[in-house]
Amino acid sequence: MLFLCLPFYLQAYSVIDYSFITKYEYGQMLYENPRGIGCNKCHGEKGEGKLIATYKGDKGNEKQLYGPKISNVTWEQFKHSLSQKENKSLFMPTYFLTNEELVSIHYYITNLKK
Repeated sequence: MLFLCLPFYLQAYSVIDYSFITKYEYGQMLYENPRGIGCNKCHGEKGEGKLIATYKGDKGNEKQLYGPKISNVTWEQFKHSLSQKENKSLFMPTYFLTNEELVSIHYYITNLKK
């Protein structure tokens, strides 16, 4: 009898996700610390954009540097910005993220719990 039930028992448990961390949690972890400096430091806790620095311009006027809002970027924009071998921005670091990491971070920022 046991041998007849075993295939059904194994099939029932094959649909269970045994991973210890969800895609959302993995994306959150990477967003907060992908390779030393978290995305949240410049783009905000919810990808809303954030003031990075205030400084004096060349004419003595006060200027501000903001990290842009990224919570509404498309997958194509997100991947293109972070898949470059060298980031052309003077402020954005190059992280050398894997495709799986990019997918997880994008999933997190576009599905943030309000």
